[in-house]
Amino acid sequence: MRLSGLVVALLVPSILAIRPAKRHYDSHNYYVLEHDPSADASLDECARALGVEVVEQAGELRNHWLVRTEKPSLAARDAGDDLVLRRFDAIRSRATSSLHSRASDEHVSKRVASSVRYLSRQTLRQRAKRAPPPIRPGDAADAPTAEDVARQQNIVDPEFTRQWHLVNDNFPQHMMNVTTLWEKGITGKGVITTLVDDGLDYNSDDLAANFYAEGSHDYNDHEDLPTPKLYDDHHGTRCAGQIAAVKNDVCGVGIAYESKVAGVRILSGPISDIDEAASLNFGYQNASIFSCSWGPPDDGRSMEAPGYLVKKSIVNGIQNGRAGLGSVFVFASGNGGRNGDQCNFDGYTNSIYSITVASLDYKGLHPDYSEACAANMVVAYSSGSGNHITTTDVGKNKCAHTHGGTSAAAPNAAGIFALALSVRPDLNWRDMQHLCVRSAVKVNPEDPDWENTASGRSYSYKYGYGALSGVEFVEAAQNWQSVKPQAWIEMPAIQVGNGTMDIFHSMSGGEDIVEGGVTSKMSVTEDLMREHNFEKLEHVTVRVWIQHSRRGDVEIELVSPNGVKSVLAGKRHGDAATTGFPGWTFSTVKHWDENPLGDWTIRVSDQNSETENGKFLGWTMTFWGSVVDPAQVKQYEVPILEGTLPPLFPSQDTTIPDATASSKTIPKPTAHLPGDHGDSPGENDKPTFPISNSTTDGKPVDDAVSAPSSSAVPTSTAVPSTTPTPDEGWFSDLSNLMTNQVWFFVALGAVVLFGAGAGLFLWRRSVRRRQNYTSLPAGDEMALNTVGGGRSGPRSKELYAAFDEVSDDEDADEETSLRRGAESTPVGLGYHSGFLDDDDPASAGGPPTRYKDEPEPREKVPERSESPSGSGSGSGDWEHASQEHAPHP
Repeated sequence: MRLSGLVVALLVPSILAIRPAKRHYDSHNYYVLEHDPSADASLDECARALGVEVVEQAGELRNHWLVRTEKPSLAARDAGDDLVLRRFDAIRSRATSSLHSRASDEHVSKRVASSVRYLSRQTLRQRAKRAPPPIRPGDAADAPTAEDVARQQNIVDPEFTRQWHLVNDNFPQHMMNVTTLWEKGITGKGVITTLVDDGLDYNSDDLAANFYAEGSHDYNDHEDLPTPKLYDDHHGTRCAGQIAAVKNDVCGVGIAYESKVAGVRILSGPISDIDEAASLNFGYQNASIFSCSWGPPDDGRSMEAPGYLVKKSIVNGIQNGRAGLGSVFVFASGNGGRNGDQCNFDGYTNSIYSITVASLDYKGLHPDYSEACAANMVVAYSSGSGNHITTTDVGKNKCAHTHGGTSAAAPNAAGIFALALSVRPDLNWRDMQHLCVRSAVKVNPEDPDWENTASGRSYSYKYGYGALSGVEFVEAAQNWQSVKPQAWIEMPAIQVGNGTMDIFHSMSGGEDIVEGGVTSKMSVTEDLMREHNFEKLEHVTVRVWIQHSRRGDVEIELVSPNGVKSVLAGKRHGDAATTGFPGWTFSTVKHWDENPLGDWTIRVSDQNSETENGKFLGWTMTFWGSVVDPAQVKQYEVPILEGTLPPLFPSQDTTIPDATASSKTIPKPTAHLPGDHGDSPGENDKPTFPISNSTTDGKPVDDAVSAPSSSAVPTSTAVPSTTPTPDEGWFSDLSNLMTNQVWFFVALGAVVLFGAGAGLFLWRRSVRRRQNYTSLPAGDEMALNTVGGGRSGPRSKELYAAFDEVSDDEDADEETSLRRGAESTPVGLGYHSGFLDDDDPASAGGPPTRYKDEPEPREKVPERSESPSGSGSGSGDWEHASQEHAPHP
């Protein structure tokens, strides 16, 4: 039996189809099951115990399996009961219960419970494109010509002269600067870019020759080819044309016009977490770049991040993609600038694994739709100041002249990356980020948003480290020596004012955010760097716990030991969420190559409103960079339990996944980009964040406004943090606890409490029995089972009732009921009803009578919901599923 299960588990990967299987969400429920191959139960045994069938491996995530079961009857659906998740809960309960009588069942349950690390119901959600909507006729301005370049390089594409981002005659310093590379034969040969978008028109004369079918898939309709089908399914085709439109007599030409493009369609309808995760790893051994122009709504109110499975797929991509060199993820920064949105409220763009690209218009100005934040790495050219991007459109021979937004800036950047990888295919994912930082061209040097960093470079929240230039980037790549492997330092979490947050996002303690703000410090020492094999700094991520009645009022800044300040969060006038920051992770690239030794200071402030208030509960940081000794590299793993303050088990790299099996509606990229984005007024004279009066010349605020309890790292409140990942809705309910050490300790605690309560109850019951039954007259002894109906009640009910709270009045009723006789009515079990149903009196034959010594029936306690919503985000956030769809680790 054991051998057959092992054989099935080994054969499953080979017998399943190579291409993803067709999904049937109308007739089946789908789940993701993470199986531990080193545990006792095989995948086959786990599937049989849960009543599911294995469909296929979940994308490129090892030991993750897509499983399914037929949907139950309509009545069962209306009841909101998920049979698979209920089976899993029952298996875990039996595995940890000391009351179960069947040893064989308990043994099987323990085997299965220890083998299933994660189980999550998959539901569909909608992703959002970041492309421009159709604009009014007449908005497009005539673009400059590029006749000389076309004649010299024999370019006959009829719309090439309108592609100002390739050759800008009016402002020649503001273009992607790639034509010189074409003259050298650098055109992107051998490089594949995957457009994760709304499809790709592979029949277009501009794209057919460069279409890579093997790396393409449709996750919306579960088909092999990413065919655009909806009326607005043109975004992916347009972005693909920017990168790889061939040099011919149709429309224009792409930046890397001899490279290949693949299409992975996810934006044309709802999609599950596991399909989104699979899309970011699809064909990742051959595809080098994943261009992603989508994300949470750019409405200035939302705050969302990738779910557990999606985070795992991104980490899997950078660790295992391209044979270990890592996938290059390019994300558009967002189009919510006019809404006061900032890309640090988007967990995709503030991820350390993303190259985040904002927009610059053809005059070199910052268009007002482009989002700014400390996670912006570079800018690339797109619409604004009267011009758009001309590129390929859906149709055999069709062009688009109204493309733009940050979703057009991202593929322009991807095109340059394709050129670089065509001459240096050995560059890894972090090499590409280093090249962005080092080769970007400073634009608008007079703009007050530019600030000097400790490394001697200039940085802007609007422009990042500057504009991408093909010549500078590729020349730097040709001479680049790859960086050492990644290292990181996870700092202890500081509890400010004894601030705490539990797994339900319930916060307590903390320091009031007063006028001038609250500050706290954290120190990095040489011993700490040596202990973590840490040499050079790249990203800094900061996780905060803040309670506030209006999230948009909160401002957060981080000041390094060298006096360099990163504004992590500025005021968002449209964000009225009351959920605060329950462990949200911000990111900054402003400290790249800075020496991290010394005190880092965080300052949290708000708008000093009389009607709004908040508390700063705590924070932690993680420093990401390169190792000293490559021989001592450790591999990062996405944690499964994180987010509480203090961490529940600080010594363990385990986490509870977030409730991202929920259904979300993500607007298309056209949703928040203004219709006049082509005429979006550009500027180069406005700082992103006004200078705060709490700092002077970039130096930390005066210690006089610091909270005394949080200015250092006291031993009593500093605990090691779990590895941060940017996310907000981690904990949906207690059913999310994993079958690992966390679940073991929680279950063990529950058993101890159960035993203590049961012992106390039985002691009290025995005392009362002696007081009442020993007072019978001599000679009147009778068997207990003759009192009140002549049958003895189930002892298991007495044990379970020990958890019911009994008031003083009920104690009196309990003694009175000893003398009442058989006229008493049955008592319910409150919200525990149904437990051990085989012991219910009604099932044993005879009248439903009670013990004479059982308390009088109380009003039934209403059934409690398992947990509050796992949303964790305020008004305007993506939709979240009901509790029955929360992941079950």
